[in-house]
Amino acid sequence: MDKVLLVTGGSRGIGAATALLAAKRGYAVAVNYTSNSLAADEVVRAIRADGGTAITVQADVGDEAQVLAMFDKVDAKLGRLAALVNNAGIVDMQARVDEMSVERLERMMRINVIGSFVCAREAVRRMSTKHGGEGGVIVNLSSAAARLGSPGQYVDYAASKGAIESFTIGLAKEVADEGIRVNAVRPGLIDTEIHASGGMPDRAFQLAPTVPMKRTGSAQEVAQGIVWLLSDEASYVTGTSLDVTGGR
Repeated sequence: MDKVLLVTGGSRGIGAATALLAAKRGYAVAVNYTSNSLAADEVVRAIRADGGTAITVQADVGDEAQVLAMFDKVDAKLGRLAALVNNAGIVDMQARVDEMSVERLERMMRINVIGSFVCAREAVRRMSTKHGGEGGVIVNLSSAAARLGSPGQYVDYAASKGAIESFTIGLAKEVADEGIRVNAVRPGLIDTEIHASGGMPDRAFQLAPTVPMKRTGSAQEVAQGIVWLLSDEASYVTGTSLDVTGGR
């Protein structure tokens, strides 16, 4: 029986690449999306066309009631959760800290940080041997911004990803003897649509010369790191953040 994986924000970018690759590796995948049902449906169609198992699950991870309903649907449609990729996240328009509203900051932290906490909480309740589970794996999406700070652009986003890294370390230690591994992946400049939502669709390519490898990364390259951390090949890896940054 296929291991069940939930990928939040799985309809595009890194999330979609992860869902597709994990399905090829034998996971039954729940593809979460917030509003773009057509994109999520396309990911599921591609997985099923390749002989895999997948469903879509709508939920805004910043809303606890929707997260609870999402996990219930995964339980009912696919069975016991074995893996979670906390990929859903947002970036806002570039701005300095002295220009940021409380509404912007609260939205950023609610989705990027609290959403990841609540999804991980529900995953642990299903995976932990303490709760009668059989173990599992959680991979959180951080960002090179957590190290770089993103001055003049996205300090709030960078701070949210710094929180994700502390969360990863703490949760990993908390559940290490309950059969659960928890790690993070720290993508660098990746060619995805998230840059457009921050008002800079060409940002990755503009900054590519600052990367030691002199190019942007692809969503597929990040997905390969995520799926490795999900796999038994990473069985002794927990509490770690894996850079996929081209050396940046």
